Amino acid sequence: MKVFDRLAEHDYEKVVFCNDNESGLRAIIAIHDTTLGPALGGVRMRPFPTEEAALIDVLRLARGMTYKAAISGVDLGGGKSVILGDSATEKTPERLQALGRRIHSLAGEYIAGQDIGTDSYDMGVIRGVTPHVACVSEEAGGAGDPSQATAYGVVCGIRAVLEAVTGSDSLSGRHVVVQGLGNVGYHVARFCHQDGARLTVTDVRDEPVREAVRELGATAVAPGAVYEVECDVFSPCSVGAVVNDDTITRFRCQAIAGGANNVLAEPRHDGALVERGIVYGPDYLVNSGGLIRCQEEVRGEPTDDDRIFTKVSQIYDQTLQVIAKAGELGIGTGAAADRLAEERLAAVRLAAAGAA
Repeated sequence: MKVFDRLAEHDYEKVVFCNDNESGLRAIIAIHDTTLGPALGGVRMRPFPTEEAALIDVLRLARGMTYKAAISGVDLGGGKSVILGDSATEKTPERLQALGRRIHSLAGEYIAGQDIGTDSYDMGVIRGVTPHVACVSEEAGGAGDPSQATAYGVVCGIRAVLEAVTGSDSLSGRHVVVQGLGNVGYHVARFCHQDGARLTVTDVRDEPVREAVRELGATAVAPGAVYEVECDVFSPCSVGAVVNDDTITRFRCQAIAGGANNVLAEPRHDGALVERGIVYGPDYLVNSGGLIRCQEEVRGEPTDDDRIFTKVSQIYDQTLQVIAKAGELGIGTGAAADRLAEERLAAVRLAAAGAA
């Protein structure tokens, strides 16, 4: 990979490669854009197949955080970090602390949070060596796991795409497929169940699937068969790139809205969904509830559910605004969301230039 060509493509500000021989840490921190404020983004830990794959992932995720903050009205920039390794067997306090020291050396340019492979307790470990971290467990003096706020926002997005395709945002009697039952996905399934939806669920792990069947009356399907399930809304809540050349013709849904990042494997799949007549709730808007909550934590504001959910509920109107913009311009909703996010970034940059 030509690293600098990759960074120049979307104008990344900084990428930090972190190595610590004593703990065995190998990690990458990417800061995409700090126009709106310091970059905030989660710490993802996965056994990436290659170092190049890890770099591609962290770059895509960091840029996605910039757009997520911009479109949701959050005054934070876009960043992300990845730790190379299996979180189940290779995550240690020493490695988290080593990452925390690297984060601290950035003097507040990057604020860490939880992501796939890490949790609020891990953020508490990082908090032990740097204050530049959010999503810290309550036991460690933080606001705790933001996944419920993320899930609530996803359901607001689901209701919005239902309104767009059916004329009603009610979940009662609607069929929702939830792909991935992690912290966010399980909350999405529970919220949908509480609002009367019929659920089909899948996950690579058996236990959360069994729990969803038992608690929520869900129907379980194998991970590979989930795309062919006929439903009203497909909600991807696990890894990204699930809308790709292989799956695009297999979907049997009217709309897609979920908690996963980078749902589209490539930008062109936005147009492919339009051709299929599937309404897409752009991922970085629909799943921005956790970021909205984290901003309040960073500011030192109260993070009680009622207050945060009121703020997060704006995702419903914003999703409908994006869908309307896409229809007006004759483009996909992903492209429309990008335009709205870029308009805010451009306005802030122009104001800053004028003030200077």
